[in-house]
Amino acid sequence: MTDVKAKSTVIKASEDDARKYWLDEGRQPGGTVREIDHSQYHEGVHPLFEGIKIIDCDTHFTEPPDLFQRNAPAHLKDKMPRVVEKNGIVRWYVGDKDFGSYGGNVVSKERNKLLGRLSYTNYDLIHPGSFKVKERLEEMDRMGVWGHICFQNGGVTQAGALLGLDKDLRDTIIRIYNDVCIERMEESGGRIMGMAQLPYWDNKFLLEEARRMIDMGIKGFVLPDRPERAGDSYLGEGGVINPVWEEFFDLCNSTGTSMNFHLNSALDSSTAIWDNLNFYQTQTVVTMLHTLAISVSMATFMVSGILDKYEDLKLGLIESGIGYMPFVLECLDHQFNEMLVPEMTGLKKRPKEYFAKNFWVSYWFEKYGPQKMLEEIGYDRVMFETDFPHPTSIYPGIQERAVESIGHLDYEKRKMILSTNAATLFNIKL
Repeated sequence: MTDVKAKSTVIKASEDDARKYWLDEGRQPGGTVREIDHSQYHEGVHPLFEGIKIIDCDTHFTEPPDLFQRNAPAHLKDKMPRVVEKNGIVRWYVGDKDFGSYGGNVVSKERNKLLGRLSYTNYDLIHPGSFKVKERLEEMDRMGVWGHICFQNGGVTQAGALLGLDKDLRDTIIRIYNDVCIERMEESGGRIMGMAQLPYWDNKFLLEEARRMIDMGIKGFVLPDRPERAGDSYLGEGGVINPVWEEFFDLCNSTGTSMNFHLNSALDSSTAIWDNLNFYQTQTVVTMLHTLAISVSMATFMVSGILDKYEDLKLGLIESGIGYMPFVLECLDHQFNEMLVPEMTGLKKRPKEYFAKNFWVSYWFEKYGPQKMLEEIGYDRVMFETDFPHPTSIYPGIQERAVESIGHLDYEKRKMILSTNAATLFNIKL
């Protein structure tokens, strides 16, 4: 039988990617404000967690409106991303190109929470800790959280939209974003740790930027499930690792730098949802699908052989949930038996072995998983998160949530889940 080359399933990145980032319906005025009586919630660290430096492994730092112009070289200052208010709603623009929303921001400056929307309409309405270091640290202290791992919030770093710009401009945008992650970490005394972005469209620059960031002390990178949307795929012809990614994996493997797949880096889950559902119905379902889709990123790394060549790679599945993981691993174990017999594939480990060596997962709203399934998942694989200041955030009542989910565990296991597991993944010295 002649092998037939499979047709690529990738959807190429486009200039519209950023413009569509965060749906317009979710950023219109309206929604319901939940007024919060913060006196009902524990401030600072709960007695059950005394002595534990809690690390929240998934938060978002909203790009400040002056971030890019303030840090731009003189010859590009007028071309840099800028915030434009249209019909009372702020958006990022680069020249005349719409780069979409400033992200999910539902915690207000009064520390209330907006329900039924993806964000307040502008910076004046949101919690200043969403985009300012001093105020962020103050809110972290109130939450009883020592460290925040921060991912991007707005659409400025979307690869497709950046590809529509000239090389000097798009490369500078990436450098500025990454430099500010380092500056923010230094300004916060190491407590606010941003994840670096990579230029998938330029192999030489990708490796240069990766080395530069590692040398500067970055705690991790954000990776896409399909880098071939904008550049080279992880695997080339015949299933061999592409040379650029070989070099990148070797860098991360040798330095212990984390590679992170955040919830919306996985499959385009919206394509699985029925047509003609309204905004509220669609958003309710799509968030659940994202958490399941990220397991595909995990599974593809397992079957690819990459984790046999680079045995010390550390991969974070962020904002992914944990309760479904035993099922996914059991399903993969069954499929390994049926499809991936060792003499055909040469894989060295089973799914649960890869998971126990190379992957970390995170939870925020779940109760059943952390209360009932940690023995099966692995106490050393699970991390805690809040998703502040996004719509699914468990803000307020962070300490109460932690007590409810893992307060029944002994102290050392609580410490692992709230602190040391994240410290291991992100190379944090506590």
